Amino acid sequence: MLSERQEKILRAIVDEYIHHAEPVGSRTVSKRKDIGFSAATIRNEMADLEETGFLEQPHTSAGRIPSQFGYRYYVDHLMVPRHLNRSDLMMIRELFASQMNEVEQTIQETASILSRVTNYTSIMLGPELYDNKLKYLQVFPLNDHMAVAILVTDTGHVDQRRITVPEGVSLTNIEQMVNLLNAKLAGVPLHRLKQTVHKELLEEFSRHVENYEYLLSMIDQLLATEAEGRIFTSGTTNILSQPEFKDVEKVKVLMELLEESDTVARLFSNQETGVQVRIGHENELEAVNNCSIVSASFVVDGRSLGTIGLLGPTRMDYQKVVTLLDVLSRNLSRHFQRIYG
Repeated sequence: MLSERQEKILRAIVDEYIHHAEPVGSRTVSKRKDIGFSAATIRNEMADLEETGFLEQPHTSAGRIPSQFGYRYYVDHLMVPRHLNRSDLMMIRELFASQMNEVEQTIQETASILSRVTNYTSIMLGPELYDNKLKYLQVFPLNDHMAVAILVTDTGHVDQRRITVPEGVSLTNIEQMVNLLNAKLAGVPLHRLKQTVHKELLEEFSRHVENYEYLLSMIDQLLATEAEGRIFTSGTTNILSQPEFKDVEKVKVLMELLEESDTVARLFSNQETGVQVRIGHENELEAVNNCSIVSASFVVDGRSLGTIGLLGPTRMDYQKVVTLLDVLSRNLSRHFQRIYG
């Protein structure tokens, strides 16, 4: 734990760097009314904070910036959630005062407002995409070329779709495939089904299922989670306005990631209740190691229906973002309670 003086100095440096995106020097900190320490004292404390990993010195100037460890400490111990300004509150109230009875419309409008208010990239996972797990599968052949697949989740949701049966695949082959999928995939989240088959089960398919190579396209149809229709993003180019992302390669990697629905869904793995903040390397994917993701779930009757999140630089305005996501997630929960209730 830091001393009270170190905490005040660290909070001041994080706040200054968030708002100005420039390394912060001791003179800048000493001029703040909430500090009350001399520049010399602040310099000594800054050196200690750098030595213990809370601050970094990006180049030979006297200025420091927060490290990812420093941001973590700030979020966990120093940050005071900020009240939203009047215009932001009015925008949110108008959104939920409007007669939105379509789930997709609600999510799209919320994602749009969130990106406009923050100038970060908003990402929303629609109802049940991340929460549902597979219970079992059934496949009923209609003829030699078509079948009906039924996918049942642990929450009782039933998804029925027509799939194409590949040439040369028999009813026995299909039964072998379904039996193996049910044995191996029960309890796996929907968004991970295809990934699990292709990364973990191909060898087992080759041993136990005849003509398994012909069945792969059928499996992909069967296990499609329609993630593309349940993930909504807004403000994907906002990252370009952040000084940390002037590097074209960094931006390219992020843009490619945001185009892959299954990969985007992975950003919200292990979503807990309340507002969750993942900073830099705490994120699962290397592509977002220089970013922070702040997210919250919206719930009905104690069950998560989806997730709302923001992707931005680690130099994110955490005070505003945490408050905003808390307010929006509670409003979404009440809104969907009205729809589903």
